Amino acid sequence: MAKQTYDLLVIGAGAAGSTAASTAAQRGARVALVEHDQIGGTCLNYGCDPTKTLIHIAKQLYHTQHSAPFGLRCSGETADWPAVLAWVRQAIDRIRGGTSPEAAEKLGKQGITVFNDEAAFLSPHELAVGGTTLTAERIIIATGGKELIPPVEGLNETGFITNIQAVALETLPRRMAIVGGGAIGMEFAQMFHRFGVEVTVIERAPMLLDKEDREMADTLCDLLRKEGLRLEANAELRRARRDTRGKCLTILCGDREEEELIVDEILMAAGRRPALDALHLAEAGVKTGKKGIEVDATLQTSAPHIWAAGDVTGGLQFTHVAYEQGKLAAQNAFSQRPRPFEGLVIPWVTFTDPPLAHVGKTEEQLKQEGVAYRTGRMYFKDVERAITEGETDGLVKLLVDGSGTILGGHILGANAGDVLAPIILAMQTHAPVGTLAATIMPYPTLSEGVRWAADKLK
Repeated sequence: MAKQTYDLLVIGAGAAGSTAASTAAQRGARVALVEHDQIGGTCLNYGCDPTKTLIHIAKQLYHTQHSAPFGLRCSGETADWPAVLAWVRQAIDRIRGGTSPEAAEKLGKQGITVFNDEAAFLSPHELAVGGTTLTAERIIIATGGKELIPPVEGLNETGFITNIQAVALETLPRRMAIVGGGAIGMEFAQMFHRFGVEVTVIERAPMLLDKEDREMADTLCDLLRKEGLRLEANAELRRARRDTRGKCLTILCGDREEEELIVDEILMAAGRRPALDALHLAEAGVKTGKKGIEVDATLQTSAPHIWAAGDVTGGLQFTHVAYEQGKLAAQNAFSQRPRPFEGLVIPWVTFTDPPLAHVGKTEEQLKQEGVAYRTGRMYFKDVERAITEGETDGLVKLLVDGSGTILGGHILGANAGDVLAPIILAMQTHAPVGTLAATIMPYPTLSEGVRWAADKLK
């Protein structure tokens, strides 16, 4: 077996791995990047980017179909699904900088050697990659996550899809069950429904979107139900089988009797887990826990020459977190004074329509922790720009302590992820809510909703 030696070996070419490799290469290090699938990882190829593209197209279709209140006479609009998928593919290639082989070639010009194969540890410093043994003084593990499939009687025999297949279906099913009522499940649910699919969401937990502020999540769920989605919390998929009618699911919803749900496709969106199975981490002396690879504050593993970044650590599974961790892991790998990952102010967005954006604590968390707080709300029905655009659903909600320190910010409304920005910045810089209230926002914009919510708390 041929042997090659590098200063740094990065396993995984998603957000964390690609960033780590580029960061190290810019320092002049000899870098090898190993990816068994496509450059860009899950987010680019099967997650964030294709789903957000599909969600945007579905939104365009939906709002065209419901444009009569604006005086627009449009009728009979439908989606050309193959053309939709073609747009998604070109969007992915543009973000990546070409196809996966073309992106690998560009990385090569940066001094990064790309291996398109699985990696498995042979020893703490050696990995088998195809027919080659790679050795490195430093290693970063950034293999991301994979779908979590709960055990359900008959599910494997009946057949199902995950996000990987869902963003590239050749044809749309007429009826779909989505197992999982978190952000991924809810985004897919609304998107497919807007493309004409009859959707039922089955969530085992008592609440849908259970990591969100309840007031905001419940308001969003009410909007989705009005749109025509069937959303079932405290529901369990017990059995699955296939017959001439389609895929037959036995579900139990709350205290009701078991019912049979007939669908054409099942999308599993019940969660994700670190992708570690192929690595043989025991050979490297890398410890893992219930959530993933165990790391310290500097992202160093139990093996002092190995770091881990992104979803493999079992932390917050967001691309923006993976990017920052990948960059930091590469910096720390070559530093005499490694820095900790300080991810205290981490925002996220559920990209439904309207989207739900979140940073900091929820009301439920503050109550559980016994923290005293005040609440400021501004409803978009009272924000001029929202009125002009007919996007009046939702609100801005701020949570502050007695001194005016912002503890949490939540926005349900059009462009919520963008409108959240001033709250993120205020929390990052420890600016009090009074600063937000005194900040002049351009008129008419949705960002005024943030100012007026803050004004109620100054």
